[in-house]
Order: sequence, then C-alpha cells, then structure tokens
Amino acid sequence: MSTPSEALPTAPPAALREIDDLPHPAGLPWLGNTLQIDKPHVHQQVEGWARRYGDFFTISIGGHRLLVIADHKAMGAVLRDRPEGFRRTPRFASIAREIGLGAGVFGAEGEVWKRQRRMVMAGFDPRHLRAYFPSLVRVCDRLEGRWKRAAASGQTIDLQADLMRFTVDAISGLAFGAEVNTLESDDDIIQRHLDKIFPAMFRRLFAPFATWRWYRTRADRELDASVVKVNAAIDGFVAAARQRLEADPARRAAPANLLEAMIVAADDPGSGITEGEVSGNVMTMLLAGEDTTANTLAWAIWLLFTHPESLAKARAEIDAVAGDPSTWTHERFAEMHWLEACANETMRLKPVAPSLTLQCLRDTTVADIRVPAGTLVFLALRSDSLLEEYFARAKQFDPQRWLQPDNGPNASSANRVSMPFGAGPRVCPGRHLAMLEMKMALATLIGRFDIERVGTAAGSEPDERMSFAMGPAGLSMRLVPRRRPV
Repeated sequence: MSTPSEALPTAPPAALREIDDLPHPAGLPWLGNTLQIDKPHVHQQVEGWARRYGDFFTISIGGHRLLVIADHKAMGAVLRDRPEGFRRTPRFASIAREIGLGAGVFGAEGEVWKRQRRMVMAGFDPRHLRAYFPSLVRVCDRLEGRWKRAAASGQTIDLQADLMRFTVDAISGLAFGAEVNTLESDDDIIQRHLDKIFPAMFRRLFAPFATWRWYRTRADRELDASVVKVNAAIDGFVAAARQRLEADPARRAAPANLLEAMIVAADDPGSGITEGEVSGNVMTMLLAGEDTTANTLAWAIWLLFTHPESLAKARAEIDAVAGDPSTWTHERFAEMHWLEACANETMRLKPVAPSLTLQCLRDTTVADIRVPAGTLVFLALRSDSLLEEYFARAKQFDPQRWLQPDNGPNASSANRVSMPFGAGPRVCPGRHLAMLEMKMALATLIGRFDIERVGTAAGSEPDERMSFAMGPAGLSMRLVPRRRPV
C-alpha cells in the first residue's frame, strides 16, 4: 500500500483550446462567409457544417466571427448561464428599438429582465390557465366554425394563416382579457400586421448593411405602418384594462389577466415596472404567441397526416379522453399523453427556434474552449436532436419515444437533448399555454374533421424556412366534416 507521498500524480488539466484554433468553412477576405449564408435555411446550413467540422467551429458574418456550438451539453451550459454570462446581441436590441418594439421580457436583459420575468411567469401559472380554459374552448369553437365553412364550400385552407389567427385570439384573451376574434373576421385584422414584424427583424439581423437607415423601401414603409397599427391596438388593450381596474378596484388585489397584473405592478412606485415595459410585454406576447405556436401546429398537422398510424392513435385518444367540446375540461387535456408526445416529437424534428445567437458577457470557458468576453455564440439547437447517437431512427416521426411503457410522459431525458423552449432561467414562460393550445387545436381538427389533404402545391415535403421563427413554406389543407361510424 502506498503512502500519501507515494500516491500517483494526477494528470494535469487539459489545455484549453483557443477560438483561433477551431476549424471553419473557407470564406472570402474581409467578407468571410457572409455571401455564403442562405438566410432562409441558415439553420440547415450550419447543421451541415457541424457534420463536417464537428461540434465547435467558427463562421464569419458581416465582419463578426461567431463561435458555433452544436453539442447539446455545451449549449445547455450556455443557456443556464443567462442572463449573467450571456445575453442577446446588441444588434438584436438595436434593431428591435428601430422597428418600434418595446422592452418586453423576450428582449430585456439583466435586472430589467429579472423584474419582468417574475411578473410574466405569474401570469402564465397553471391556476391562470385553468381559469382561462373556458375562453380557450370558445376560441376553438370559432376555429371549428371557420373550418366548417371552408369544408362546406370545398375551400382550400391556408394552414398557417388560420393557425396564426387561432393563436392571436388565444393569447389576446389570456394575457390581455381582450376578445380580438380574428377567426371570424376578414377585415384589417391585427394578425396581418404582426406577420410583418418578425420577418423584418430577421432580414435586418442578417443584412450586411443597414440600408433602411438611409433609404426606405416599400417593405420598410409597410413595416412602419404595421407597427403603428399594432401599437394602436396595444394602447387599446392597455386602456381597456385600466378601465376595468378603475371600475372594479377589487381587481387590483387579484388581477384577472397578465396585462392587469402588469398595470398594477407598474402603478406601484417600488416595482420599477414602466409603462413602456407594460406595452413591450403586450407586443412580446402577441408576437411570440402567434408565430411559434402556429408554426409548430402546422408542422404537427403535416407530420400526423403523413403518418396515418399516429393520426389514428391521436383520434382514438381525443374520442376517449376529450370527448365532445361541450364536455372539455382542463384536467382531461392534461391526461392526453399521446397528443403531448406528438407535440414533443414535432418540436424535436421541426423546432421553430432551431438556432439562437448570443453574446458572451465575461471571459469564460465552454467545454474546453476559452471564450473571451464579447464573443458572439451561435447555438445550433437542433443539431443533436437529429443524431442516432441520441435518438434511435432520429429522422423518423415517432411519438412513442416520448412515452413510458405505461403510456405516461417520459420527456425528461429527451428534453436534455431537444430544447424547443430553451433551458435555464430564460426557458419560455408560455410553454404550458403553448402545449395546451396545441392539444386543443389538434383535438378540434382531428376530432371534428376528416383531413383530405395537407401539403404543398408541388406535393413535396414542406421547405423549412427561417423568418425569425422556422415554419413550413406553403402548406394548405382541405377538410370534410368527420364521417363518424354508425
């Protein structure tokens, strides 16, 4: 037996790698990889480079070098080090301000984010979702009515447009106590204006030159007009909420929705919440609630239609657990494990946020790489979700992988690889609402209709197209009323 002085020496720690030593795709002098970037498919392009260069490499865009990370463990560590260690890029904040977006929780950083986060999380807790459930059922009734009219007339449905109406109506009622009702209107609805904002942000984030600052194109002018319209609607939501609080002072002790809670907080001199932050969070909820959930639903409907066995199991669960919409309850939807597995599998294969760019705030290390303060970091969030190393038959749609043998949820281990709602302190506050919306929309569709067709005009697989959020390009749907067996 050896004495302590005779113990074997421990191996010295491995030397850290420098960003300069990492592999990178070849580029041009000064421009780097700027001209190579395919903006609508940048997430797929970076995933392809990861297969060639490994989990850590660099790219150069617009004069900035980015550290690309495709390893889910390293990405999880980065996401958990927010907001102290990493934040959204200053370019993101600058472009959001130029467009006219307020400082909501999505774009806020540091102490401002912490203050807003507590308030927003309280508005999305399960108690509020249960209280709002009857209003969600009414939104689903309107969605069913819209699709019944389309089925009766043989009309082809623009799938994403209708789903965005659904999500705008859902979030407006829950968060703002407002009956927007875009599903039953073809007028100048707010959704048409919201649709212009995220795509404009995406274009400007990847633009090599800020041309809009000295020359306004038609698209820039249309964007300006849409932001004015949306901000006017937000002012209306805030004014209506203030009227409710003034008419019923008891609501201040128990606000009925997120907007009322924010106004009460803003009116408290010690809260630090400003009127601008209230309006900014209304805009954040509208934008994030519309685009992300609607695109996930569109992908889920296409995947289920192209996998009839999974669709049949979804219908069987809807019939057995949910039943007729007149009998729907929040508790019944909590028991719909197959629909939840279908949503999780959709988000693994087709996450609406397959990548994220952040800035490092302090000198740190990621894995075995030294990362100086100020470094831009591109997270290829989907990369590991498509690898056989982590998921058997990784490219296949298989909801069963999310379930235990007893048909209970088994998402914990898979969620460490697949992170559609993010991870760490800045995990999406609306994730429970998004899951409930997806289940209810799918129950409306699959329980009440037979799907004749979901697809693109060419009949090909939908193109994954980035426009801030990633969605399927050109999906349409044809329905007939459900032919129930006698």
